Amino acid sequence: MSKLKLAFVVTVVAILSPLPAFAQQPRTSPHESVYGRVDGALVSITYGRPYSKNPRGGEIRKVWGTLVPYGKAWRLGADEATILLTNKPLMFGEAEVPAGAYTLYLVPEENGGKLAISKKIGFWGIPVDEKQDLARVDAKKEPLEKPNDQLAIALEPNPAGGGVIKIMWEGTQYSVPFTVKK
Repeated sequence: MSKLKLAFVVTVVAILSPLPAFAQQPRTSPHESVYGRVDGALVSITYGRPYSKNPRGGEIRKVWGTLVPYGKAWRLGADEATILLTNKPLMFGEAEVPAGAYTLYLVPEENGGKLAISKKIGFWGIPVDEKQDLARVDAKKEPLEKPNDQLAIALEPNPAGGGVIKIMWEGTQYSVPFTVKK
């Protein structure tokens, strides 16, 4: 493992280790980390992956507009807050996100939405503290070809340069492009 990857893993562990006791309760949603190298930057997102199916009753829940209401800050996952780590500054449109650790959350709308990048980290996903926002950037909303029963987040190369964060659940995808600050 390279020194950069090792330092990145140590940072993730250090950030997530001091979680309060309430954050260490049993989880009903699995957790995942996605990471990639974008123009020399190592970018990682760690999040909980809830299902459309209610874990208590088994019925399929309507996600967008119901389980996740439009116009309200949503934790972008389950359990602990979703964490973005980057070892280089990123640009989301005109918004600069310095190298470091951040919480991501989403404010979905019927015709789009906003991805919020918060300076507050190391907490349970709710309540969202909107006063700690570093930036809010537009998220493009579009239908998925095949619905996802479980929330998925992907980091992919952007054909126009840089990368794109994709948030996919139910029949909807939100996408947010970014570049690495030179």
